[in-house]
Amino acid sequence: MDDEDAVLATNETFYRAFANGDGKAMEMIWADKYPVVCIHPGWDALTDRGSVIESWHGILQNAPPVRCRAAQAFLYGDTALVICEEHIHGGLLVATNLYVREDGIWKIAHHQAGQVFELSADEEDEDVVEEDDEDEDEDDGPDSSNVVH
Repeated sequence: MDDEDAVLATNETFYRAFANGDGKAMEMIWADKYPVVCIHPGWDALTDRGSVIESWHGILQNAPPVRCRAAQAFLYGDTALVICEEHIHGGLLVATNLYVREDGIWKIAHHQAGQVFELSADEEDEDVVEEDDEDEDEDDGPDSSNVVH
């Protein structure tokens, strides 16, 4: 198995532990020798292994149905990045998972997931920011009603 396949297999193991509510498997997949970070959607960053593992044990008590789709691996020597979609409760998240090779085994060192906002076909055709009228005074500055965050 080449490194890309091994990283993608480890990513599948991560999501299988998540989907099955398997706290022990989740704990085993996280790096021990490297710093770890986890940013769950809407949470502050967890920056130590103890709080990361504790967060997963809490989440996995009522593990939501999750499916990982469209995983892509990017290799950087003994580090690898996987981006993928997480389908949870009918919603869509995009996730970044960073893996490190620890004693020859790929382990996760960073996970971050965030919501993807999908526009309907009608919304995609609309302009998000309207152009200023030509008659307006150019010295007035930006119209804050047109600012998109």
